[in-house]
Amino acid sequence: MYLNYFGLTEKPFSISPDPRFLFLSEKHRDGLAHLLYGADETGSFVLLTGEVGTGKTTLCRRMLLQAPEGVHFALILNPLQTPVELLASICDEFKIPYDRNSDSRKQLIDTINHWLLEVHAAGDRAVVIIDEAQNLNAETLEQIRLLTNLETSSEKLLKIILIGQPELKDILARPELRQLNQRITARYHLEPLSLAEPRSYVEHRLKIAGAQRKLFKPRAIKKLHQISEGIPRIMNLICDRALTGAYGRQKEVVDVGLLTRAAGEVFNRPKPQRSPLPWVLGGLAVLALATGGWALWSHQTPAQATEPALAQQPPGALEAKPSAEAADAPEAAPKPAIAQAATQEAAPPDLDNAIRALSGPELESRLTLKANTNTAFRSLFEAWGLDFSKYSGKTACERAKKAGMQC
Repeated sequence: MYLNYFGLTEKPFSISPDPRFLFLSEKHRDGLAHLLYGADETGSFVLLTGEVGTGKTTLCRRMLLQAPEGVHFALILNPLQTPVELLASICDEFKIPYDRNSDSRKQLIDTINHWLLEVHAAGDRAVVIIDEAQNLNAETLEQIRLLTNLETSSEKLLKIILIGQPELKDILARPELRQLNQRITARYHLEPLSLAEPRSYVEHRLKIAGAQRKLFKPRAIKKLHQISEGIPRIMNLICDRALTGAYGRQKEVVDVGLLTRAAGEVFNRPKPQRSPLPWVLGGLAVLALATGGWALWSHQTPAQATEPALAQQPPGALEAKPSAEAADAPEAAPKPAIAQAATQEAAPPDLDNAIRALSGPELESRLTLKANTNTAFRSLFEAWGLDFSKYSGKTACERAKKAGMQC
């Protein structure tokens, strides 16, 4: 979608494990060295662990490209297999002929052993790589250990590389797997990228994809590391979505705002709701003005309220001129004009209704509400089912932003 717009030849942030796009950070170089050691040196097991998305599989594929000649690889990507199925998969990967109608474990092991002896006689080596090894059950792990018993008098015939998530270390530490754990000759845990590495990571992938200029602002890359915690797969997802957003808005580069929105879409976070704080504070201000006006009016005496009105009346305004209809009607006791004016001034219907609306417990509770920012935010958080005290920040607005609201 955005390739032509940014002058790219291919997608720079695909999550497929393409070894061409591998960014060799210091940690990834160390991890690659351990894998190459497992392929070239003598030993039974090599263990590579790391969080989901740190680049273990991509590193493995890079190792396959850099492995020395004379090394045969069996790459097992689906470890959810029985011991017999795993042995058959190893035969398939090494292209070893076997009886597909037989489910004899012994027959499969004998077939693999015979092939390994031929490889050793030719001066070559054989390596089995099992990805997502944390999904192996105990029985299958024990079968893998037994495969390393295939040996000559001087060395092992089969080397095995286990790649998996951090829980694989806990699995291998179980007492029933101590024999396998003791045969691991090299271990490495792949860490996420550090704060200083995402800029080089992003620029490296863009360059491989044909970019001729920088497409991410420095602050956006810093935000990228903060959101992704340095995990390459998450960085790829966010960057790809951010470039799509920049293309849709006809932006030349990705800024912090675009990247933050892209991250929200990747993690399926709801758009932050507009904070009702201005309405809360505005309502408090209106309430204060209305209350102040009522208090000011209530302190005026009737004479103060009526004298200005009477002073503006013309001299004959107090003399009522009877109409023809009034002459036929029975006389009623006349009301003094001053008292009538005072009555009209003292209880205008609109103000009387306003006073009644503001009176009682509701008025008392509102007047006792402390109208400050933190109180308003606590009320706002409670309205959304959130606890104001659980969010940290120097100001109330900082806490609101951490809760996904705008301030």
